[in-house]
Amino acid sequence: MSIKLTVFVIVGIVLGFYLDIAPRIPFIAICILFPVLYFTYKRQARDGVPFFELTTLLITASLGMLVVGLSLSNNLGSHYSHNDFTQDQLWQLKVREVLKPNPYTQRYVVVVEGLEHKKATGKLLLSLPVDSTKKNFKIDDELFIFSKAETIQPPLNPHQFNYKDYLGKQGIFHQMRTGHESIVVQETSSLTIVGLASNFREHLIAKLKEYPFGADELAVIQALLLGQRDDISESTYNNYANAGAIHILAVSGLHVGILLFIFQFLLSPLERFPKGKTLKLVGVVVLLWAYAFVAGLSPSIVRAVTMFSFVAYALYLNRPTNAFNIIALSMWFILLIKPLFLFQVGFQMSYAAVFAIVWIYPKLQRFWFPEHIIVRKIWQLLSVSLAAQLGVLPISLFYFHQFPALFFVSNLLIIPFLGLILGLGILVMALALLNQLPSFLVVSYNWVIQTMNSIVGWVAKQEEFVIKDIPFDDVQLVLGYAIVISMVVFLSQPKLKPTLILCSGIIAFQTWGIWSQIQLQQKEALVLVHRSRNSILLHQLGNALHVYAQDSINPGNIVQDYSVAERIKTIDNIQLKNNYSIGQKKLYIMDSLGIYPIERNQDFVLLTQSPKINLERFLDSVRPKMVLADGSNYPSYIYRWKRTCAQKEIPFHHTGEKGYYVFDFDMD
Repeated sequence: MSIKLTVFVIVGIVLGFYLDIAPRIPFIAICILFPVLYFTYKRQARDGVPFFELTTLLITASLGMLVVGLSLSNNLGSHYSHNDFTQDQLWQLKVREVLKPNPYTQRYVVVVEGLEHKKATGKLLLSLPVDSTKKNFKIDDELFIFSKAETIQPPLNPHQFNYKDYLGKQGIFHQMRTGHESIVVQETSSLTIVGLASNFREHLIAKLKEYPFGADELAVIQALLLGQRDDISESTYNNYANAGAIHILAVSGLHVGILLFIFQFLLSPLERFPKGKTLKLVGVVVLLWAYAFVAGLSPSIVRAVTMFSFVAYALYLNRPTNAFNIIALSMWFILLIKPLFLFQVGFQMSYAAVFAIVWIYPKLQRFWFPEHIIVRKIWQLLSVSLAAQLGVLPISLFYFHQFPALFFVSNLLIIPFLGLILGLGILVMALALLNQLPSFLVVSYNWVIQTMNSIVGWVAKQEEFVIKDIPFDDVQLVLGYAIVISMVVFLSQPKLKPTLILCSGIIAFQTWGIWSQIQLQQKEALVLVHRSRNSILLHQLGNALHVYAQDSINPGNIVQDYSVAERIKTIDNIQLKNNYSIGQKKLYIMDSLGIYPIERNQDFVLLTQSPKINLERFLDSVRPKMVLADGSNYPSYIYRWKRTCAQKEIPFHHTGEKGYYVFDFDMD
């Protein structure tokens, strides 16, 4: 039943989020359904329609809508968005999370506690310029800021990462960009357990930095043990990603699962005492949550520890058949507290991997059980890796568009020793806190981490085994899971029905791929993208892409993201010209030379490289139907052009404000 409840709470969360259902509606529904639930419980017959179960599931779905509405809070009357926040006003904010900085800005997730001396709720993204003379804020700092909030902009280029959507799924809909001069920090602020945990983690990191660990090694230690990845170099991170071992750098289900079994082993002597199994369970759960506190109580750690607290309870019951129900119950519990976790990739991959291991691993062991102990241990490790990889494969392809084919090699070389690495790391942290960490242990642990980095680096260098830029859309995601599930069922029970389901899934997957290719061959698109100090047009003809650029400056990920999403196979780079005629439309590109087109009545005029022209006179002469300006122009010029076009009632599109522009060649 817990699996059904979890499925329906997920349905409720999805409906509540995407339909933007106000919390009062599911609350009223729950109030109406509870008496119905009581009535059906008393009157339901053993045979017939299960009204009691259906009512329970409807209440669960309504509960999902309610908790996601309360979590978003934008439908609540106290939310800041119901006030006029478009002007500079006095905000009272509390730092909830410190995000990884980039070279230019330091970002924080803050909760709104007041607006213009009135109580308000909601979350914002606070962005501040990096200033070495100013001290960075920490969790629980309370700030008074005189500024204004602004809408988070969608991506400026096609198929780029949608940061607005990503933040929206965390209940963050606006950002505040200001300077340190407009901020006053309250001297004393109320502390939360998350803030205390974060301070403790920073104190522990400072202690570790007192010892002569290597820079890369210390960065990996911080990530491996404490979930702090800010100091990891880009090359090290890419090595772990390409080797299929990126999960090692995030304190997640893998780490907490290993720690669970370490704690189970260490506390096993308690079973000799009366009620020893209960004491052991309490001790294991307390140690797991103590580790979560040491690691800063980040969302990913809290999620993993909550899940494995339920797993510890399942081990206490010693009923393997209950594993699915216990895991589903942990998901149900987490989603009721933090419903927006559902939209996080880490949450999806963690539970997909755990469900796959619980389901597929025993089947692989029954498929082959080697007699030799070494071969058996290797096969068990490969089985766990294979099961987890099958569970997360469609999600991984959908989000990251790559597949590290050597994932089993890196896992085979590292995972067997990860328990020792984690156990030794906890000892290192404890001794560092007590200022009793001996130098030989520092050298030894530094060597262990250095060796692990070298192994991962070697695996990552086998680039021919890293398959990148794999197109994979949402339909393929669903069909991919259908194939994985039906394939496991078929291999377990090779009967007619599973065979038909598997074949149907494969045929549907191939049919969608063929249909996508047919649609692709008929597609033609011309896209003006946004790029600072350059002008770029993407002309797509089927699976071929012509990149017209003003300069040979690297366009970054713009072309790569577009090519993967649109299944492009060939790319040509061509120098941008002034005149283009595609179909029945005419496009003129005016650059810094400011030369007028020979032909009048242009359909589109693209202004690039800040041409010094009298735009009003130009518009009267050329009479374009639309004016565009890209990222190669000065902001002051764009402001002036926008005002002139508004006076002339000619549409004006600036890529830096409205994002990329797709030309409509059928426009009259």
